Amino acid sequence: MTQMIILSIGIVLIALITWWFFGKHQVETEEATMEQEKQIVNIKVDGGYSPEQVIVKKGMPTELRFTKIDGSSCLDHVVFPDFGINQALPQDETTSVTVNTDQAGEYAWACGMNMFHGKLIVK
Repeated sequence: MTQMIILSIGIVLIALITWWFFGKHQVETEEATMEQEKQIVNIKVDGGYSPEQVIVKKGMPTELRFTKIDGSSCLDHVVFPDFGINQALPQDETTSVTVNTDQAGEYAWACGMNMFHGKLIVK
C-alpha cells in the first residue's frame, strides 16, 4: 500500500514538473502608452517580468521602465543581447532602459542568469 501511495505521488510530481517546464503558459502582454513624445512601458520585476511581452510602434523613441521588487540576485540585471544592453536593476527602484525601435521585429530580453525572459515586439 505504501508503495502505491509513493508511486502515485511520484507520477503527480512528474506531471506537474512537465507542465511547468513544457506546458503553454499565458503570457501577459501590454502595448506602450505615449508620454511626452515617447512610448513608455512600466515593467514590474518580481519573480519574473510583468508584463513579459511588450508591443511598441516602429520608429518612435521607446523607454522601458523596470521596477525591481524581487530581492533575488538573478534579477539584478536586464540584458537585451540584440541591442548590447546589460542594465543593472537596483532593488526597490525604477530604472529606465531606452531601446532602438528603428527596425520591426521581436527582441528578447532576459535576467543576468538567462532564467527569466521577456520579449519586445516592434510593429
